[in-house]
Amino acid sequence: MKVMIAVSGVDVAPRFDLTVEAIIVQVENGELTHEPRELVLSEPSGDELCGLAVSESVELVICGGIDEVHYDYLAWKKIRIIDGVIGPYVRALDLLREDNLSANTILPGGE
Repeated sequence: MKVMIAVSGVDVAPRFDLTVEAIIVQVENGELTHEPRELVLSEPSGDELCGLAVSESVELVICGGIDEVHYDYLAWKKIRIIDGVIGPYVRALDLLREDNLSANTILPGGE
């Protein structure tokens, strides 16, 4: 499964549409199958992040807050969203690999 995580530094970005960074990872059977790739936008854009998710064949987006328009667009494109995640994106990825990440999760160790 290809996963996009909206990030801000080492944390999951608090707002999907206000971030300029994303990490894309491939997870199969609880293991990373490729090195994570970092994407950096020239300016914050939820529309551009949605476009990247579609063009990169992402199956799951992990983020903090996301507005209804972007949520609905991603859902329409059959991309699953786990939103309301707060804390270090590495911890979110660990929980995802264990199949224990859910919406509105607050992770210890955030900045």
